Amino acid sequence: MTVRLHWFLPTGGDGRTLVDRHAYGSNIGRETRGLRTPDIEYLAQIAKAAEQLGFEAVLTPTGTWCEDAWLTTVALAQHTERLKFLVAFRPGLLSPTLAAQMAATYQRLTRGRLLLNVVTGGDSAEQRRFGDHLDHDRRYERTDEFLSVVRGVWQGEPYDFHGAHYEVDGGLTSLPPDPVPEIFFGGSSQAAGPVAARHADVYLTWGEPPAQVKEKIDWIRSLAEREGRTVRFGIRLHTISRDSSADAWSTANRLLDDLDSDTIAAAQAALGRSESVGQRRMLELHGGSRDQLEIYPNLWAGVGLVRGGAGTALVGSHAEVADRIEEYHALGVEHFVLSGYPHLEEAYWFGEGVIPELAARGLLSPDTASRATGRPAPLLAARGR
Repeated sequence: MTVRLHWFLPTGGDGRTLVDRHAYGSNIGRETRGLRTPDIEYLAQIAKAAEQLGFEAVLTPTGTWCEDAWLTTVALAQHTERLKFLVAFRPGLLSPTLAAQMAATYQRLTRGRLLLNVVTGGDSAEQRRFGDHLDHDRRYERTDEFLSVVRGVWQGEPYDFHGAHYEVDGGLTSLPPDPVPEIFFGGSSQAAGPVAARHADVYLTWGEPPAQVKEKIDWIRSLAEREGRTVRFGIRLHTISRDSSADAWSTANRLLDDLDSDTIAAAQAALGRSESVGQRRMLELHGGSRDQLEIYPNLWAGVGLVRGGAGTALVGSHAEVADRIEEYHALGVEHFVLSGYPHLEEAYWFGEGVIPELAARGLLSPDTASRATGRPAPLLAARGR
């Protein structure tokens, strides 16, 4: 099992600050200082950089504060050649048969570059903006049915389904996707686990300390075994990697110094209303305090003071960041979905600093290592340990 690296497309805006704070308080919908507009030209720069540096795919988010993931990524596919797109979407907002058809079309248009990130949703207020009024556990019940239908109609023959949330008669994609997109799925609640076990190809967790990540892996793996399935694992993290540890922590501290108390308080109040168990676990890592944010060696919880979802970053020298990735990998984590502020510059810091380190340790596939470093793969493999 090699390390598979992915980057992030900031379709809600980017910049040299933790720009997600624009979603909280009285500045909703207004310009945030230092914000880079997520226009197609800037996003194409990030996508091209990710492809050149050796990332396999880019995650594109979904929600009120970002551009539509399907439309944005299919446009960016015209600016790249190999890069895949991990498209986040919410099952309850469209027909499962339509979603299956969209995915099949996407695969043909991009020659097989679609991955799917299923986001059930943990914030009722956000769900209601899109007309969805189901409670937390029922949303996971619906996701279970949704993915059953999607996989059913991908078989290329008429498919019937009769459940509590969907009634489908003769559902069909006349030309099934080739290849079938891998499904990434996350969720920390008891309602989420069985859905992941039945449908996920990759179970994706936010960046908790290794011991907590191992507990999740063991939990999902045991549930999947009962279903007769094997699930792979991924982790979602930010990165601040520099030539020296001191430089990396200086950058982290600058991001922290840029946050005023009112912004943090507003963000914490909003995030605290989320029904997501994963979000609650993120908040518990720092408790809303600026103190003791290094919760594990090189694992920093400062991002989660103002950002929903993934709230931790790997901070340190290139070798230290590679150490932590190697540690998670040893637990069974294969996919690393990474990001940083700003996303263009941080892609280069990681790509030119950490990726060669991972290649030297033999953690990358020969093809990825060769493409990322520009050196023949056999030489890199020989240096592995």
